Amino acid sequence: MDFLRRAAKTWVAKLLLILLVASFGVWGISGSILQNNSTTVVSVGDEKVGPEEFYLAYRQQVGAISQQFGRNLTTEEARAFGIEDQVFGSLATNAALDQQASELNLGVSEKRQGVILSQQPIFQDSLTGQFDQGTFRRVLQNIGMSESQYLTISAKEATRSQVTEAVSDGFKIPHTLLKALAEYRTEKRDIDYLVLTPAILDEMAAATDEQLKTYFDANIARYAAPEYRKISYLKLTSEDIIYLDGVSEEAIVQEYEARQSSYSTEESRAIDQLTFKDDVTADAALAKLNSGTSFDDLLVEEGKTASDVSIGTFTKNRMPDQSLADAAFSVPAEGGNTDVLKGTFGPVILRVSKIEPAVTRTLDDVKEDIRRQLALIAAADTLLDVHDAYEDDRASGLTLIEAADKQNLKVVTIDMIDRTGADDKGVAVEGIPQSREVITQAFESDINLETPPINIGSEGFVWFEVLDIIAARDRTLDEVKDRVSADWLAAETEAALVAKADELKKQLDDGKTLAAIADEHTINLEKKIDITRGAPDAVFNLATIEAAFAGPIGLTTVAPDASGANQVLMKVVAVNVPEDALSDQAITQNLENFNAVAGNEVVGQFVSRLQSEYGVTVNRELASHILAQ
Repeated sequence: MDFLRRAAKTWVAKLLLILLVASFGVWGISGSILQNNSTTVVSVGDEKVGPEEFYLAYRQQVGAISQQFGRNLTTEEARAFGIEDQVFGSLATNAALDQQASELNLGVSEKRQGVILSQQPIFQDSLTGQFDQGTFRRVLQNIGMSESQYLTISAKEATRSQVTEAVSDGFKIPHTLLKALAEYRTEKRDIDYLVLTPAILDEMAAATDEQLKTYFDANIARYAAPEYRKISYLKLTSEDIIYLDGVSEEAIVQEYEARQSSYSTEESRAIDQLTFKDDVTADAALAKLNSGTSFDDLLVEEGKTASDVSIGTFTKNRMPDQSLADAAFSVPAEGGNTDVLKGTFGPVILRVSKIEPAVTRTLDDVKEDIRRQLALIAAADTLLDVHDAYEDDRASGLTLIEAADKQNLKVVTIDMIDRTGADDKGVAVEGIPQSREVITQAFESDINLETPPINIGSEGFVWFEVLDIIAARDRTLDEVKDRVSADWLAAETEAALVAKADELKKQLDDGKTLAAIADEHTINLEKKIDITRGAPDAVFNLATIEAAFAGPIGLTTVAPDASGANQVLMKVVAVNVPEDALSDQAITQNLENFNAVAGNEVVGQFVSRLQSEYGVTVNRELASHILAQ
């Protein structure tokens, strides 16, 4: 018992408490729900979990998943993730441990609980690092929990940790097993192999009608036509109601004059800067340039490259050193240089390697762009009016097409589309705005049922209507004969290739070499050196590698390659395990991790045994009622 009580002092207990309190602090709980029903949600033996504990655990799990997504999950999303079942499992585990702790008469003294409480960072003063009673109360107040509730929960967590630590602590994997694991993880193999492609097969005869029918009947579900829907939709965005002719020439001129600076581009220059240690050296370099030496040749003499001296491309007012701007932009032509200038880090000579002249776009250059911009602004101003007018027309009894025609909106009709967005030929239907929402809602709607609009971003809408529903059905062979023929040929080719690979493997086992087989079938003999179990590539995927490691040296086997279209005939020619991998130091290096994993497995088996002995009951109806409230 002393050992069990000491386990409460471990980091496991502390971690459980920190996670418990932190999750409450982030996500909070609802007091109104916790005060209602006291009926048991989960029971294991004599231990019973009520609505309060169930709801706290549920919010904790939802909070953990929500943090991963960066937002709070809805109830429907939480259900889709199976969070309720996860919580039931967690609570059943805790209850089984509580029952065992009760039978062992385990507990945590008030003194020990005080020590654990004082060690929780969330309750410590940020300046002193010591437990602060005021902080403790504020945290509990924020999460809607009383001190007695917290102390009860934390005591249970600490007591459970005594049981789990007693079961798992001290568990050590035998050295022989560790050595086997090390050998398994580090083993390397050399493989000789052939990639057998369908090219080695004789030409396949076309399928007879009887063969096609037999194949079709056996795979008829694969060729079934899904449910299709015929839908019409219309889109309303500023682009859909733009009226270019409504923009006057006067408005275009006014806009151009008001924003003329935005249609002008300042002159920019690419500048190279050569820095010298003193004025004497700089003056000597300038003299060379003036006497005909090129700037590039001067760079070579100075031990510089073009990239060493390039400082970038700038307009005049964005030069890094404004004291050099006037000189740099006074150079008359590309390739020219300045005199010696006083730079920030010493005398410099600048070269202008490229000049991009200033450009001003005329009114004629930008006239149509301005017209379109102004028309889009005007359209955006009236978009909601068009939306309301369309909705009013539908409310008055007009059909989607009639209401669209009245507002000069284009209606698009798709004769057949399935849930994946493909037509009856299997081709994706393009151009549907907000396609995923439209298709999903279309398959939840009914014929001629008016539906609310779907938002397109923040300033657009799309309406749709289901015109017809074409039920799912089995297609006839005549409808899909080409597909069936292709699939039959692929299946027959695959089977023939597997049979051929097995035949060649038998020849290999009977003494024929891979080289001889390669020569006979004009195939390249390939080799892989030092492959490991966890290193797939373009030819050997994990399944291929698994086959290569399925036996001792000399193993011959066949497996599909990474593409799945070919077969690999292989032979293991060498098996190597690095000596240092089997040293005592290497084997024990990860001993702690191995022992922890094994210990967790032991605890899992122990809990399963407890639950089997005590019996587990889950009241799902009550849980659903709690969450609904």
